[in-house]
Amino acid sequence: MIKVSILYPYRENVRFDFDYYCAKHMKQAAQYFEPALKGWSVDKGISGGEPGSAAAFVAAGHFLFDSVEAFTEVFKPVAAELVADIPNYTDSAPQIVISEVLVNV
Repeated sequence: MIKVSILYPYRENVRFDFDYYCAKHMKQAAQYFEPALKGWSVDKGISGGEPGSAAAFVAAGHFLFDSVEAFTEVFKPVAAELVADIPNYTDSAPQIVISEVLVNV
């Protein structure tokens, strides 16, 4: 299983609309990715490693798939639409990480 993580770096005065991101953007992406999608989640950054420090990322969205190929197959047809939607919820430039899930409980 693989996880596709979209990480949104934190900076002072970053704009991020969590309501829009969760209810519209991620929900729409999840619908586009069915039936290949195995699960999805959203994280909100609240702190860095040092108590009271800023989180490195304001938000992260995660999608689970059986393989990179399964992700690529469903992402390519809708990539431009999903990327074009980014300014509707943030001014942070996302970073994408694809990782192999070794433990998922």
